[in-house]
Amino acid sequence: MSSPLTDLCRHPIVQAPMAGGASCPQLVAAVSETGGLGFLAAGYKTADGMYQEVKQVRGLTARPFGVNLFMPQPGTADPAAVGVYRDQLAGESGWYETPLGDAALGRDDGYDAKLAILLDDPVPVVSFTFGCPERSVLESFTKAGTFTIVTVTTPEEAQSAQWAGADAVCVQGIEAGGHQGTHRDDPATDGAGLGLLALLQLVRETVQLPVIAAGGLMRGSQIAAVLAAGASAAQLGTAFLVCPESAAHVLHKRALTDPLFARTELTRAFSGRPARGLVNRFMREHGPYAPAAYPEVHHMTSPLRKAAAKAGDAQGMALWAGQGHRLVREMPAAQLVGVLAAETDSARAAFALGGGV
Repeated sequence: MSSPLTDLCRHPIVQAPMAGGASCPQLVAAVSETGGLGFLAAGYKTADGMYQEVKQVRGLTARPFGVNLFMPQPGTADPAAVGVYRDQLAGESGWYETPLGDAALGRDDGYDAKLAILLDDPVPVVSFTFGCPERSVLESFTKAGTFTIVTVTTPEEAQSAQWAGADAVCVQGIEAGGHQGTHRDDPATDGAGLGLLALLQLVRETVQLPVIAAGGLMRGSQIAAVLAAGASAAQLGTAFLVCPESAAHVLHKRALTDPLFARTELTRAFSGRPARGLVNRFMREHGPYAPAAYPEVHHMTSPLRKAAAKAGDAQGMALWAGQGHRLVREMPAAQLVGVLAAETDSARAAFALGGGV
């Protein structure tokens, strides 16, 4: 059935916004041009950097696309714990011959400046991660003609998004790669997140908003499954990482299928917030001791991660990946969208006939 969300794309396939560079304009445009919904990740970029990428996408496609923003974070980190972790990382600093980053850099990721740009020169879709904007912000986007999505990881977060006036929610299961988009970073709940299908049903029974399902999805049969469970679309990130248009580092792409990296875990080691990635040396050595301190830890480890990538050392990089990472298929983004759409249609037809997938 047609809705403001499904009208944005021909196929119910959303390319996840992946902060750190993977979601570049070329990938976003290729996905949107082929009937999916591509997403730029504004996280960790300056407001002008975001705007330049928006202009690039507009030059590559006339199809709808989205921009994802990180919500400003409260200053709740324990300075002493951050200091202890900084001391622990001294060996990494020496190994990679680079100083640690300044933990006291900005906490708001240029949020207000990015809002101003996106309200002055609107894009079709804006989504939010790490929290829910105030009602006035969402109302401003509605007036600008922008569709708004809030990432949620619990039914309570979905309810808050509905109260604030979001047009849809992106329901993120614990299987998802990269950062968990929790609205409140509580170490007591680490690892206690819900799987996608259970969370999807709970959210569907809590709010009356269109739902995008995210978390470990790699095949059209999985997309068909979440559509059957009530989602309007599926969001995939890891599946698009290995596309030639993706700007993910080549070592990151290779690691997704390298037997050396056998599994994923949630860790605070790289950013101070729970994020799922391939288990490597850095995660094993520092994950158990990393404090709940985002973005302080992110700022501190940023030079280390860049130095590791430059040195060709995947053991020191943040290799974000969802639980289905071994199912990646290296093909152009347009081809991947087509394959996923065909698989989804086939699976849905099998469901309708009462068969399996």
